[in-house]
Amino acid sequence: MTRAREQTRFWQADALAGVELLHARYIDQRFAPHVHEGFVFTMIEHGCQRFHHRGSEHLAPVGSMVLINPDEVHTGSKAHEEGWRYRAFYPEIGKVTGVLDELELGQRGLPSFGLSVLQDATLHQAFTGLHCLLESGASALQQQTAWREAILALFQRYARIPELPAAGREPQAVARAKELLGSQLSDPPSLEQLAAQVNLSPFHFARVFRRATGLPPHAWLKQRRLEQARALLREGCTALAVAMQLGFADQSHLSRQFKQAYGVGPGEYRNACARSFNIPRARVS
Repeated sequence: MTRAREQTRFWQADALAGVELLHARYIDQRFAPHVHEGFVFTMIEHGCQRFHHRGSEHLAPVGSMVLINPDEVHTGSKAHEEGWRYRAFYPEIGKVTGVLDELELGQRGLPSFGLSVLQDATLHQAFTGLHCLLESGASALQQQTAWREAILALFQRYARIPELPAAGREPQAVARAKELLGSQLSDPPSLEQLAAQVNLSPFHFARVFRRATGLPPHAWLKQRRLEQARALLREGCTALAVAMQLGFADQSHLSRQFKQAYGVGPGEYRNACARSFNIPRARVS
């Protein structure tokens, strides 16, 4: 049997102002004792990691998270022959406290974690999903929203951040945001840009918008894109032209989202409309 090879990918998330990310498979790697100036959050995807932290040895099996506070000495190595595969976030302190400050939760000093290994399937899924978003072509609007939601959930549960009061009602801000999103379907603003336009902090705006609409801004935008796609398909536009006009990554991206929402693909929907209303099928734009 061929021995699996070690693989690493390290990059910075532009939408999160340069938060460092790692996706790695290690087998023989042994991390010497070291520290990070910021936090470390890792999600174990396969195998098991062994590490020394706060004077004790720890095991982090598949499905767990490792939490390291700033300036804490730790090591890292495999716990068995298969090694381990994981995704990691390395946010500077300011990237975390900035999120908490948006909700006025950062005035009690630097929060920290008491656990080294966390068994929480919901948070593991949230941070893994976020990491995958940052590796894909997801919009900055979606990435920035998911980052804030994940950070808040993690620190509220395990760093004793106080619970938030209910989101307020800012109908004018929500209405203006809907106008802005509706006018920029193909190239939407980021969460931070959108919040600045309505004079709210990004996280406060995201919570207010969700309370008013039942959806985070990127999901609301997705629904408007799909509604507009239906209208264009009814007029005879091809799926490719619709995808390009509305900012979908490609035609297959449109097809997946359209079928998830309506149960049929855009081509089938367009053809049915053409038969019903006798719309010429040759129209492409």
